[in-house]
Amino acid sequence: MELRHLRYFIGVAEEENVSRAALKLHVSQPALSRQIRDLEAELGFLLLERSAKSVRLTEAGRVFLTEARAVLQRAEEAVKAARSTATGAGGELHVGYAPSLTARILPPTLRAFQAELPGVRVKLHDLSTEEILAGLREGKLQIAFVVRLTPAWLRGLRFEELARDPICLAFTPKHPLAGRRTVALAEIAREPLITYSHKEYPDAHEWLAALFAAIKRKPRIAEEHDSVSSLIAAVEAGNGVAIAPQSLSCTAGPRLKLVPLSPAPAPLVIGAAWSKSGLTAAGEQFLKCAQAAALKK
Repeated sequence: MELRHLRYFIGVAEEENVSRAALKLHVSQPALSRQIRDLEAELGFLLLERSAKSVRLTEAGRVFLTEARAVLQRAEEAVKAARSTATGAGGELHVGYAPSLTARILPPTLRAFQAELPGVRVKLHDLSTEEILAGLREGKLQIAFVVRLTPAWLRGLRFEELARDPICLAFTPKHPLAGRRTVALAEIAREPLITYSHKEYPDAHEWLAALFAAIKRKPRIAEEHDSVSSLIAAVEAGNGVAIAPQSLSCTAGPRLKLVPLSPAPAPLVIGAAWSKSGLTAAGEQFLKCAQAAALKK
């Protein structure tokens, strides 16, 4: 049974006349009659009672008409939904991100994307680096904002740079260093550091260790936190200082003061990552919006 059989049957049932239905369906009368008889033969029962000038639905035909209409309606809905997804005009887009890294890029990206594709629902996932990478590889995320990682970390993924974020020291406004315009890394080595969890952000700890290795020192890690909000709260409480990207100020506001390091280390490279298998149409549009948002910053 094919969808055309259902369309032909519905046409004949609605017109109650094979000749009129044939004209409406743009098919010859003999061909239409043959298709209906083929359908009945496949089903094993009659759908129509035929007379010389008209046809009438059997009891089984009336039931089948209701169901046939529902099947065609569902098929049309399936095509529309698939077309929307294929063209990026509908469906969902799952995006991974870290709030402290994307505070400058994410809001304008979302605004531009929703203006372009209002039918796509964006679902944001605040995750650790390892969770984001796993989500991209498993297909649970279509695209994500991450710091540039080593090739080993980015195995199976593509990465495109969007922005560079200068590195600063974050501390409470009442800290003794609050009046400084820059802070040397050697001075920070004496301070208790507030960092992200080593278990969930091993890449951040690798970066921190390499930063202090340049001055032959080790960071004095006082506390580890699993979210930017708890890290900010700990620094604000005076439990220590944090080495963080300048964009942290977008989240912390006046609660913390951020001062550049001297000499300035290489900035963090923030970018978009996605599976090497490619992006969906919606993902492509999201990336374009992110690129445009990064250029404006």
